[in-house]
Amino acid sequence: MDDTIAVRPDERVDEVALAAYLHGRLPGAENPLTIRQFGGGAANLTYLLDYGTHEYVLRRPPLGPVARSAHDMKREYTVLSVLHQAFPYAPQAFLYCDEPDVIGADFFVMERRYGVVVRRFIPPEFQAIPDAPHRMSLALVDALAQFHAVDYTAVGLAELGKPVGFVERQIEGWYKRWQAAKVADLPEMDAVYHWLRHNLPTSTHVSLVHNDYKLDNVMLAADDPGQMVAIFDWDMCTLGDPLCDLGALLCYWTQPDDPPYMQASSMMPLGDLGFLSRAELVERYAQQSGRDVHDISFYHVLGLFRLTVIIAQIYIRYKRGQTQDQRFAAFEMMIPLMARAAQEIAFRQT
Repeated sequence: MDDTIAVRPDERVDEVALAAYLHGRLPGAENPLTIRQFGGGAANLTYLLDYGTHEYVLRRPPLGPVARSAHDMKREYTVLSVLHQAFPYAPQAFLYCDEPDVIGADFFVMERRYGVVVRRFIPPEFQAIPDAPHRMSLALVDALAQFHAVDYTAVGLAELGKPVGFVERQIEGWYKRWQAAKVADLPEMDAVYHWLRHNLPTSTHVSLVHNDYKLDNVMLAADDPGQMVAIFDWDMCTLGDPLCDLGALLCYWTQPDDPPYMQASSMMPLGDLGFLSRAELVERYAQQSGRDVHDISFYHVLGLFRLTVIIAQIYIRYKRGQTQDQRFAAFEMMIPLMARAAQEIAFRQT
């Protein structure tokens, strides 16, 4: 259940300055501080703060320049400081710091949750449970429907975003980020961009949108793969079209008949293990939410378009030497493959 590693050398924080800043601001922070790192993420940096009697989680942006409005720690803090009141899977945030002298960037501190994060393999805790993948699938999609039902006005998040024109701004914003992050021109990305602009759905749904919802951004109970414990990575949360979350989930998902490059980009265990198919995820979401999902292919394409840009943003940081994490070297070959997948699904619908 301990998903931490020793802090990577290039991602260390000033432990002395951090301990001094947090002293008196958090229960237990008068004790000696030990810091380890959660090593599974690919963007924001996340650390375990261990005071012996209390544990907390610190989140900060990645190293180097980042896209404007991305990796927004203040936004994530704002959401998590109140969302836990209405949605039990949102960890509570306790403190936000915008003083860069402390660790070199702004950050916030939130509660520590305990459980299992599922990445590329079925974890040992679930290997003896034959229907664990099925139960994980249901927990994931049911929690998404529950999240989209939250009364955002009642928890004080009515000003979090501007839902009118949300999807159009997503298309234009991600295309602009693509222009800034690409290492080579890709005609597929231009084609998908124009397809998205000309196939906008007429959805009127508005809800909180997580904006990065996938299996490895949730935590499940160690003794029950069907029990959600927490949902993480809220820095892009906003108000908008909830089907954008479902479309993003589909592009991170995999099923046994996917081509190899799609399986390589998935954020879940591979193979015929009993996870729901994409179609079954969509059907379950429709049942749980009561929403019309007939335009879901548009949102799937938008999710792939966005994912291509995210991969490009991560890779360009690696190429520029802003991170030494060798996991990101392989992202170069994934960029054109994901763009092609978006184009294929888009023009299959035309």
